[in-house]
Amino acid sequence: MRTFKIKSKTPTDSPMAINHSDTGAVNQNRTDSDVIHTSLFKLGWPIFIQALLSMCLGYIDTLMISHYSDTAVGGIGNASQITGFLTLAFSIISSATGVVVAQYLGAKISDKINEIYSVSIAFNLVISVIISAIILLLNRPLLKLLKVQPSMFSDAGTYMRIVGGFIFLEAVFDTFSQIFRSNGRTKIGMITSIIMNLVNIAGNYMFLYGPLKFLEMGVAGVAISTTVSRVIAVIIAILYFNKKIDGKISISYLIPFHFDILGKLLKIGIPTAGENISYNIAQLMIMMFVNSLSAVAVNTKIYAGILSNFAYLFSISAAMAASIVVGHSVGASDYDYAYHKVLSTLKKSMVVSVSIALAGYYISPITFGIFTDNKDIITLGHKIMLICIFLEIGRTANLVIINSMRAAGDVRFPTFLGMASMWGVSVLLGYILGIVMGYGLTGIWIAMAMDELLRGVVVFVRWCRGGWRGKRIV
Repeated sequence: MRTFKIKSKTPTDSPMAINHSDTGAVNQNRTDSDVIHTSLFKLGWPIFIQALLSMCLGYIDTLMISHYSDTAVGGIGNASQITGFLTLAFSIISSATGVVVAQYLGAKISDKINEIYSVSIAFNLVISVIISAIILLLNRPLLKLLKVQPSMFSDAGTYMRIVGGFIFLEAVFDTFSQIFRSNGRTKIGMITSIIMNLVNIAGNYMFLYGPLKFLEMGVAGVAISTTVSRVIAVIIAILYFNKKIDGKISISYLIPFHFDILGKLLKIGIPTAGENISYNIAQLMIMMFVNSLSAVAVNTKIYAGILSNFAYLFSISAAMAASIVVGHSVGASDYDYAYHKVLSTLKKSMVVSVSIALAGYYISPITFGIFTDNKDIITLGHKIMLICIFLEIGRTANLVIINSMRAAGDVRFPTFLGMASMWGVSVLLGYILGIVMGYGLTGIWIAMAMDELLRGVVVFVRWCRGGWRGKRIV
């Protein structure tokens, strides 16, 4: 393995890296204090802007491709489903990195930080390279397993080979993003994500409609644009790491390999990834139920999902900001501060997200009319957006509290709760209400709302009772 070394503005023999001298302690304390007492708005708004722009630019991306070819959209969509599922493997480490780093920074154990950075990047790089190889070798069997239509098979295969073959770039960037966030540098991820998406859209334009159209590369050009944008994102992330983060990534921190650090990362990451996998499979089951109803139900679900994303984006941004503070607070053993910070965040987030959901309900006849003039879809969508108000109450509680529980090291309880509730309530009750009792999409959405509300109540009680205390991994 070649040495992957990123020089830091802090030398290897500095007090921060090895000894706890006065200078190093002051710098580390100042950084930690800044993160803990930084307002959630300052931490959260870059996350919100990043997510919002990524979502909007993603829609523009799809729109550009759809004007080029309908089969290209289907091919890329199918390929993305497979690659998206496989990326859950390296999300095990990237999702855990932020938690571990935040707690170590909060505990002021600075001599371990370089090892954590190095183990996270190196292990995720190895795993993602293996996934890239699997995609390159088995893309055709995987597409056949998904029963991709023959007209879309060629485009899907092309996209998978190019984007999937370089999927390790996404793994590296995701890990860096978690490092930045856990250090309170949320603006870095926002800036990098914006640049990445703009490069991707510009590349799509050049290959599909612009000066490179004569090459007639089509989907291959789109895949190249995606890959180039990720290369640029990784380069920017490395440069930012050099300039803004007190730390170092080097092969020297991997010899001997720190299995204790990897164990901590897996302890956090595996349950989280397991819940994500379970959620994705449950959503596929729910989509099967909806597909069995009617085209009106399918389209309504898609449009309602898009419109409800705006409330979701605010909640997840606030939740991520709170989890950063909680990670540092728990690392510093300041459980009371974390406790009150989460409850304060929950109150404010609930007011805003429910207000957005209410507004979404009242203007839904207009917003659904942007997508379609089908009166059946608009009428059904209006009912669904009413249920979304109650769904948002539960979802906001889940996002804020569960993300904070994980940041505190309490990962098993929300994982088992999530799996039990999403299958026992969302899927099973959704089938009973929607299919057996004939309430259709309305019944399925009621079940989804009940799932979120049930989990929201349970995790709120657990947070108030302090079941998450004493679970830190430092």
